[in-house]
Amino acid sequence: MSEPRILVTNDDGIESPGFRALYEALEEVGDPVAVAPYSNQSAVGRARSFEATVHEYDLGYAVEGTPVDCVIAGIEALCPDADMVVAGCNKGANLGSYVMGRSGTVSAAVEATFFDVPAIAVSQYVPTTADEEFENLTPPKETYGDACEAAAYLVDHASESDVFDRADYLNVNAPAPDDAPERPPMTVTEPSPLYAMSAEFDGETLRLEDEVWQRMQTGNIPDEEGTDRRAVVDGEISVSPLTAPHTVERHERLDELAAAYAGDRATQL
Repeated sequence: MSEPRILVTNDDGIESPGFRALYEALEEVGDPVAVAPYSNQSAVGRARSFEATVHEYDLGYAVEGTPVDCVIAGIEALCPDADMVVAGCNKGANLGSYVMGRSGTVSAAVEATFFDVPAIAVSQYVPTTADEEFENLTPPKETYGDACEAAAYLVDHASESDVFDRADYLNVNAPAPDDAPERPPMTVTEPSPLYAMSAEFDGETLRLEDEVWQRMQTGNIPDEEGTDRRAVVDGEISVSPLTAPHTVERHERLDELAAAYAGDRATQL
């Protein structure tokens, strides 16, 4: 069996250490081609452009656009023979249901599923200290080792084990790096339902904060066993098998409301 052709993208930008670490890990199990943002596109979700400039790059292509742009351009034009899309490795974890839609890394994987191309989003949890600003951190390439090794393992084994017969894409998150010689254990999870956004307004400035990150660093989180965030806090690699949005939950009461819509207007006239 020939090596899989892997379209590699991210949202931190093609020059990020995490992207280089992932690309090199995937070289061990396939034929990777970079189609990644020219600059940082973190937290843009599934935003797309109408046109974007493409630059040739030593690993493939750098696109002046979003992660979704990269996936569309890659599958449709730049790497049309892609067998799989792998997005990452993201600086910072992508955990919890409410994070899925805003993450450019996860959104790239979601976009691939609409082309019926299996995908993996991979992220590395990077804790901060009280005197560190996450945006200013530039972890070295070695920081991403556990996440990238897990991604390469899944790429190497997922097709033969029919993983993507049941899931459209996998969301992979590695715990904080440590010096242990053995791999962290891997566990299958579901996205945590815990929502932890807060907002403060001082009359002039609005400050939005995701409070979950401070709680993760202390381990003080209410997430249950089996959730992605609990796994990462417990030192495990989280793998969530997910389907592309959106699921449909049809029920009788909504059917009744829809059926009565036209008649409701008639009674108001």
